[in-house]
Amino acid sequence: MSAADQLRESLGPVLAPLGLVIEDVTVSPAGKRRIVRVLVDADLAGLDATDTTSTVPPISLDRVSEATHAVSAVLDGSSALGEAPYVLEVSSPGVGRPLTTRDQFRRNVGRLVEVRHCAGAVTGRLVEVEPDAVHLAVPATKKTPGHSVRIELDDVQKGSVQVEFQRNDNGVADAPEDDPDIEEDP
Repeated sequence: MSAADQLRESLGPVLAPLGLVIEDVTVSPAGKRRIVRVLVDADLAGLDATDTTSTVPPISLDRVSEATHAVSAVLDGSSALGEAPYVLEVSSPGVGRPLTTRDQFRRNVGRLVEVRHCAGAVTGRLVEVEPDAVHLAVPATKKTPGHSVRIELDDVQKGSVQVEFQRNDNGVADAPEDDPDIEEDP
C-alpha cells in the first residue's frame, strides 16, 4: 500500500468530525523532503438525500486550518512517511479542479459550470444534481433563448467551475440570481 493510500485510510476518520472528506492525497518527492498534499471538501452526509438543489457553503479558512492541525497530528504519529521530513499542504479543491463525481457536482450547485459530455459541451448555472443527472440553466444569447439542460452523469466526461467576474456598482461579486429568461424543458 502506498504512503498516500495509507494516509487516506488514516485521515478519513480524523476529518469526519470536522464535516470534511478527503478528495485527494498525494505524496511527492522534493529533494530530501516530501510534499504531502491533502485536498479536503465538505462532507455531504448531513444533506437530506432528497435535497438536490440547495447550495453547499464553501469551506472556510478556519476549517482548512482545523483540518491542517488534525492532519499534522496524524502524520506526526504515523509511520507512513518513515523518517523523511515532509511539507504539508492542506487545501480545498480550487476552481481549476475538474468535476468528475456526483458529489463534486453537488457541492457546486448555484455556480456557473461547463460540462463536457458525449454530445459536446454546455455552460450554464448548475441548478440541480440528481442521483444520475445534472441540470443546468443555460442563459439566453442573441441567437438562442435561455433553456434548461439535463445531462446524465454517465455521459459527463468532465465538468469545471467557471470563474465569474460580474461586479455590481459596489465592486462586490453579485450572487447568482434566478434568471427570468430561463425556460424549463417540457
